[in-house]
Amino acid sequence: AGRSVPPHDNSAVDGYAVRFAELDPDGETCLPVIGRIAAGDAPALADPCARGAVRIFTGAVMPAGFDTVMMQEDCREDGGSVRIAPGIKQGANRRFAGEDVEEGTVILKAGLRLRPQDLGLAASVGLAELPVRARLRAALFSTGNELREPGAAAGAGAVYDANRFALAGLLEQLGCTVSDLGILPDDRASITAALAGAGAGHDLVLTSGGVSVGEEDHVRAAVESLGQIHFWRLAIKPGRPVALGQIGRTPFVGLPGNPVAVMVTFLRFARPLIDRLSGANVHVPRLFPVRAGFDHRKKANRREWVRATLEPCADGWTARKFARQGAGILSSMTAASGLVELPEDATDIRAGTMVDFLPFSELGA
Repeated sequence: AGRSVPPHDNSAVDGYAVRFAELDPDGETCLPVIGRIAAGDAPALADPCARGAVRIFTGAVMPAGFDTVMMQEDCREDGGSVRIAPGIKQGANRRFAGEDVEEGTVILKAGLRLRPQDLGLAASVGLAELPVRARLRAALFSTGNELREPGAAAGAGAVYDANRFALAGLLEQLGCTVSDLGILPDDRASITAALAGAGAGHDLVLTSGGVSVGEEDHVRAAVESLGQIHFWRLAIKPGRPVALGQIGRTPFVGLPGNPVAVMVTFLRFARPLIDRLSGANVHVPRLFPVRAGFDHRKKANRREWVRATLEPCADGWTARKFARQGAGILSSMTAASGLVELPEDATDIRAGTMVDFLPFSELGA
């Protein structure tokens, strides 16, 4: 900061600035009013050494030698004088220079995603501009012959593409500039050509669908022909078929096709990468201990996320499992308030057990 905030001692209220030493601690004090200072005025007095009180307003600079402000409600005007009741503390209603920000201190650190309050803080010290990173350019595809655009006719076997719209919203929420490149057919040549073009003009390429092991899942092979896959398929549920790689030098994230799986894997795996690529501090979401309000069995050596809502209980909160946990039940993501995260070594969760809860608010969803 090149300037302190506030830059000078000033009054916190409308009232009268006084010298505490001139007040009678046991009875009423009557002082002549020797000046008037409004916000924005220079704190000049005709006789700075004269005994008396100065009429002052909120934000006005304190005159030299005056250390206390009486609220106008606690004073009684009497002609050209003011009568002040006893009991005020020295320094009351006075804001000190630099009590918010001292000149020379760091107010905003590199890697911070700028919020409205950060912009206000920068403006308060006189900064008209801030150095920032360019927005990350993200290319977004969905894959699948069965997919249709919302609003289009959808015949037998067709479904509307929900993933692209959910992902675009998440990307934009993280400050990315999104190129929505539509739906790709289940055709390797088409997918390869589209990925090559996207990789050349963007900082990140993101797809949903086509990274599993079916005969119509061509995304993985297309990426390998253009670059490399760093990892593919994780011991997690939902979202096992998730891939991270490169198209040339451009990072690639391949998410599953099921709507819930695509959102969970984006929030837990794609978001940290996007933070890093954007130059932002990597957001580490906080887990909160709650009681399981359900029984649940799972495989060992696999991490699971269970959609749940929270209810207050006697000693905190209870997580109630959403009834339908399928990876395609997108309505569960709007009905739930977060995810219960079950670690690899947990296999038999009983009601009443303490579990970790991850609110969607911590994930930025």
